[in-house]
Amino acid sequence: MPNIYFLYGNDEFAITRRLAEFGAVFTDPTSADMNTARLDARTVSEDELNNAVNAMPFLAGQRLVLLSNPSARYNKPDMRRKFLEFIGKIPESTRLVIYESVEPKESEKHWLNKWVERTKLAQVQAFMLPRLKEMDGWILNETKRQGGQMDRDAAVKLVEMVGVETRQAAQEISKLLAYVNWSRPVKVTDVEAVSIITAEPDIFAMVDALASGNGKSAQRLLHRLLENEDAFSVWGMVVRQFRLVLLAREVLDAHGGVNEVTNALGVHPFVAGKVTGQAKRFSMLALEKIYHKLLEIDEAAKRSQVALDLALETLVVELTT
Repeated sequence: MPNIYFLYGNDEFAITRRLAEFGAVFTDPTSADMNTARLDARTVSEDELNNAVNAMPFLAGQRLVLLSNPSARYNKPDMRRKFLEFIGKIPESTRLVIYESVEPKESEKHWLNKWVERTKLAQVQAFMLPRLKEMDGWILNETKRQGGQMDRDAAVKLVEMVGVETRQAAQEISKLLAYVNWSRPVKVTDVEAVSIITAEPDIFAMVDALASGNGKSAQRLLHRLLENEDAFSVWGMVVRQFRLVLLAREVLDAHGGVNEVTNALGVHPFVAGKVTGQAKRFSMLALEKIYHKLLEIDEAAKRSQVALDLALETLVVELTT
């Protein structure tokens, strides 16, 4: 059986964490770099993919090939057929991990899932965001995973701030545990003192400024965020906000309102109201272009091709000129 995995879902944080686990099989950093290929199906050539998959491992027992966004490249029946024939013949010395973002309603009919069901040539792992009512339990489990403890009412308070955004929740948990020095359980007062509720208004205001083309205001708000948060945290908040706005735009286009946005996004009603207002100021086409740009920046940052603070500055300029 070919050593193939297909990871899908809308919990990008969980997928990223799982990808890191695949990479952990290499104990030597030099060996890991030489035997790992990170490819994006949107940009990789057939020769590059073929070379990455069929190359022999160097001073290691196996190669690891990570391939993202397959549906963006293989979007026609004949292209998919050739791709599936190709990966079905990969050498045993290569572990191929294919992954992409997929919403729950799209998962059952996904072409790779259908292929796996028919051929049994890969292992499938789904990573879906928790439902809102499950998120406090997720936070408590993640707190234990990071070596700390949290009161349940503190977890509920954190849910009000982050909704079902697992990456943001994990970042907030890390800050909270550092705040209490892992010496006691995190309490509601700690969440109120430390967590992103202080940054959230600036994120809302910055997206408002971007929507109105006010570059100076957007730049000022971005600088304020970067002064108080590391670039990675700010980046996570920006991506989360535009993802919420895009999803809210989908609900609006389906003739829904704030209540439907609250239920569909799994966020606090206050947040739903804000993103609904912002969604009304963007077209779906504009939001799709912005989100595609965010994905490109994210991939470049993961490959250390761009600094996130500079990428954020550039993004603000591009969206307001």
